Amino acid sequence: MNVLDTLIWLINFPASHGYAMVFIAGFSILGLFAMSMPGAAPGVSLRRVREREGLLHGDVATPGRTADAIRRIVFRILAVLMVANLVIGILSLIGVPVTRAYISEHGEPTTGTVDGDWVTFTTSSGVEYTVESNFFTPAVYPDRDAYLPYGEPVVVRYLPDHPQAFVIDSSPGPR
Repeated sequence: MNVLDTLIWLINFPASHGYAMVFIAGFSILGLFAMSMPGAAPGVSLRRVREREGLLHGDVATPGRTADAIRRIVFRILAVLMVANLVIGILSLIGVPVTRAYISEHGEPTTGTVDGDWVTFTTSSGVEYTVESNFFTPAVYPDRDAYLPYGEPVVVRYLPDHPQAFVIDSSPGPR
């Protein structure tokens, strides 16, 4: 298994779902950064009020500093990943081939058909895939705006280890 192919496959998900990723990441980032701030753990404000009013009874367990630090680090990592997904989604929406060029160059060619927003192709191992190529971030390379006839055979290039990462070849010439 090629590590670079796996990385491209992982990056291809936000790139091929750019419209949804912009909204998901955009709204998630604010909450993730808020949860990564010190004292943002659930119940901290209530605990402070109870301590101030003297309403805390006995030895009530409090989350340790280590658990709070780990929680903050995890939420910051998730927030940074969401920022990366937001950037990938925006680039994909404006037409930058974030992963398409690599898949086109290193992908294995096969024939497939386009039916609306869905592409159906069979891999060299004989497994048939029907994968979405949506309107906002079409899986077409190098000419993103090329006309693809529905039901007609097209050339599909996919990564052998990860067939979900694919492009429809729109280069001129015999197919």
